[in-house]
Amino acid sequence: MKTCKNLYNKIISPRNLFLAWQKARKGKTKKPDVIEFERNLKANLRGLHKELKDKTYRPLPLISFPIRDPKTRKISKSDFRDRIVHHAIVNILEPIYEKIFIHDSCANRKGKGNLFALKRLELFVRKVSRNGKIKGWFSDNQVKGYCLKADIKHYFQEVNHDILLKILERKIKDFEVLQLISIIMKNSVGGGASTLRERIIANNSERGRE
Repeated sequence: MKTCKNLYNKIISPRNLFLAWQKARKGKTKKPDVIEFERNLKANLRGLHKELKDKTYRPLPLISFPIRDPKTRKISKSDFRDRIVHHAIVNILEPIYEKIFIHDSCANRKGKGNLFALKRLELFVRKVSRNGKIKGWFSDNQVKGYCLKADIKHYFQEVNHDILLKILERKIKDFEVLQLISIIMKNSVGGGASTLRERIIANNSERGRE
């Protein structure tokens, strides 16, 4: 597997943070935290860049609130400045992972929204039903196919962050990037992920006891 190095400076570059700010504010220009950040935009972006450069950046606590869509569930929202950092990471990592995603993975991918998913579903339905013919493979009146609908309960609260980091480590060979991601994940609801540095220390301690 091809690995990627020296990504951190690309993520925290002033230009990338500016592009990330543009993406983060899209459709949210009337939100209070967006308005507050943009009151002194240049200074706030410079401050964010300095924190990331000096490794002093820490995300602000998440804000949680219930929504109905249609069932009630709890949503946790990051502060606007932290969403800029999220977009800055995605700007650099997305092109790396886009190349290895399966073709029919549609969520949060450019050019692969609802319409793309519906067209692919129609294609597979036609393929399974032999273009809608009544006669199937097993009998004269059978059309056989399967569709699995599934969801992972409380995915963002339950996903194992340490396993997720190990998956990222296979391709991203940049300690500073992985450390930044682990700091962001540790800020999520209930924590649940040690920072990369803490994991390395723990692993070394375990080896010492063996």
